[in-house]
Parts: sequence; C-alpha cells; structure tokens
Amino acid sequence: MAPLLAKNIIQIIFLLFTIFSLSKAELHAHYYDQTCPQLEKIVSETVLEASNHDPKVPARILRMFFHDCFIRGCDASILLDSTATNQAEKDGPPNVPVRSFYVIDDVKAKLESACPHTVSCADIIAIAARDVVTMSGGPYWSVLKGRKDGMVSKASDTVNLPAPTLNVSQLIQSFAKRGLGVKDMVTLSGGHTLGFSHCSSFVARVHNFSLLHAVDPRMNKEFALGLRNKCPKPFNNGDAGQFLDSTASVFDNDYYKQLLAGKGVFSSDQSLVDDYRTRWIVEAFARDQSLFFKEFAASMLKLGNVRGSENGEVRLNCRIPNWRHKY
Repeated sequence: MAPLLAKNIIQIIFLLFTIFSLSKAELHAHYYDQTCPQLEKIVSETVLEASNHDPKVPARILRMFFHDCFIRGCDASILLDSTATNQAEKDGPPNVPVRSFYVIDDVKAKLESACPHTVSCADIIAIAARDVVTMSGGPYWSVLKGRKDGMVSKASDTVNLPAPTLNVSQLIQSFAKRGLGVKDMVTLSGGHTLGFSHCSSFVARVHNFSLLHAVDPRMNKEFALGLRNKCPKPFNNGDAGQFLDSTASVFDNDYYKQLLAGKGVFSSDQSLVDDYRTRWIVEAFARDQSLFFKEFAASMLKLGNVRGSENGEVRLNCRIPNWRHKY
C-alpha cells in the first residue's frame, strides 16, 4: 500500500510541476513561425512607413516598450483605453508624450487580416521597439515572443516609472524591482539617444536650481544657457524642449558622450556620471559603440522577459480587452 501511495504522490508532484512549467512557458524567437510567418515583415514595413511619415515615431515606440514593461510586465497594458470608470496607463502623466499608439493599431489590423486571433499586442510592441532601434542605425536582435495581453491598466500605476529627477541609488532600486541590474539600467538609459523632452522635465535644473546656484552646477554652462533660452520663465510653450542627445534621430553612443561633457538633459541621466557605480559603464559605452550595441540588445531581451499576468489573452483590438470587444 505504501509503495502505491508514494507512487501517487510522485505523480501528483510531477503533474503540478508540469502545470507550473507551462504557466511560466518560456518566450522564444520562433513562436509564430507556423501560425503567422509574415508577422515580422508586416511589423517592420508598417513601422518604417509610420517613421518616414513622422520622425518622432521611433523614440515614442521605444519609450512605449519601456513604459509598458515597467508597470505590469510586458503585457500591452499601456495600449488599453480609459473608460468612464477607469483612467488607463496611457493617460497617466508620464505617458502623455508617448502617443503613436496608432502605429500599433495599424499593425494589429493587418495581422488580424493575415493571421486572426494569433499575435498578442504585447509581442507587437516588443518587435516594433526592436525595429525602430535597427532602422535608426542601432543593433538587431531576435525578439523572443509568446507574451499575453493583460486586462488591467491604471494611470495611477505610472508613478512607478523612473522619474527624470531620480538619483543613481533610486534608479538602481527601481530597475532591481524588475530584475534588472546596474549595467542594464545604464544600458537601457541609452535609449535616450532617440528622443526629445519637453521643458517640464528639466526646467528646474536651469532656473532657481538651489539657494546657491541658479543652474545645476553639473551642467555644461553653454548648454545650460541654451536650455534656459528654450525654456524661459514664466513658461507657457508646452511644445518647447530639447533633444536628448545631439544626434536624436540616430541610434548611437552620442548620449554617453554628452553625459561626460555635462550635457545630460535629465538630472537622472547626468547622475550616471557622478556615481562610481555607473560612471565606468558610461565611459566604456562612450568609447566603444559596438559594446553599447551588444549590451543594449542583451538588456532589451532581459527587459522583454519581465512578465505580465499569466492569465492574459490575445486581444482582438489592442485598445480594449476581449470581453468588451463588439463582434
């Protein structure tokens, strides 16, 4: 009787292990090879067309991926629309500049025609993020796929996104909560090589910075003067701002060179030079663009593995969960 009981227990443990393993199924590059072989071509062509029409698309798509993965894992919760009873992530203050959600809508519409009910919106964002980096001159990597779309999105959760005012210790803590190390944090910050910031995110650095300094003393003086002129006080031009490096439409290592020259736009960016834990990485990437590219691809894969809910779905429309979808 005892051997039979032991055998049953072993079978139950094996079954539970199998169920757990399946629930945590690994992402892989060939997930859609059989079910939607044209996936990557559709995404790349649509993203390229949109980027040619609007040069701001690459930076916005890359930020979309970061902001999506940082909240609930990479589950496309950033794409869900607000409702009468819920303000969604996309309407949280840090996500207002992201925009370009229409690009993902366009991709999804084409995929629903080519291979219906197959590709998740979360995977579309991940592939599109890789494509905007590559088409802007950055590295290529094979995107791992198999994510599911979440059904919860709350604007209040966007307070958990790393703010442009954080210091290095705060940045390290924020990234560590997502399983990302110090090198990942400095590497992924290099995504700012594509991008633009409105004055509101850095104006405090160039006006009345402290009792002793009108301007953040870490800043290059000429650079700071230029920012003061672009963002005067009182300030009433919501569209004014500054590109985050001097080659803002090209994915390269110029961002790190700018930091070493005291030309970081965000306080959080400039802080990477001031801390011994991060400065050596900034210096290495400023010297060696190929090293930055290699590490960026690796860190993007790692960020893409930050998982969302295991009870997700493949949305038919990226803006609404399936239970609200009108057939």
